[in-house]
Amino acid sequence: MRKQDLRSEYRNLRKLVSESSLLVSSLAIANASLLLPIWDFGYFHIFLPISQQKEIDTHFILSILQGRDKNVVLPKVTGNDSLKHFLLTDATKFQTNRWNIPEPVDGIEITTDKIDVVFVPLLAFDKKGNRVGYGKGFYDIFLRECRKDVKKIGVSLFEAEDIIEDIDANDIPLDYCVTPQKTYSFSDSVLAT
Repeated sequence: MRKQDLRSEYRNLRKLVSESSLLVSSLAIANASLLLPIWDFGYFHIFLPISQQKEIDTHFILSILQGRDKNVVLPKVTGNDSLKHFLLTDATKFQTNRWNIPEPVDGIEITTDKIDVVFVPLLAFDKKGNRVGYGKGFYDIFLRECRKDVKKIGVSLFEAEDIIEDIDANDIPLDYCVTPQKTYSFSDSVLAT
């Protein structure tokens, strides 16, 4: 299937997900993430969910990160439609942007070379680790700016498509994707549950 068709299909599928099912699935994804080989790293980039889009509630993963004293980095969309990245602290204040994404107002900016692990939002993904986002390209640009060895972890309510037909050179594949039922590994390491 092509990206545009997948966007439409998975937006519609999300609309059918109940709030209670979303919370149960989000907790299952957070628990499954504990089995990933990422917990020796220090800087974790995570998105905060757009509740109107029924995105995975990443607050469960955020709690795990804070409980393990990890440096948590949050994105903020800038005026030129790129991302800046800020360290989450006790003083971090939030506001909602034009897409209803909660983001830090300001704070300690973190350069992309410090980031070890990125939890990546998506609408759909395939069995090769390719993803479909909302189409703005924020994460593809951001992931190209990161170190080559950064771990890219998708989180999805739904299982993998066989193939996304219109992948191009700007698309950055995931290393892992965690769903409520299964963890997919797309890198050399073997991990599948």
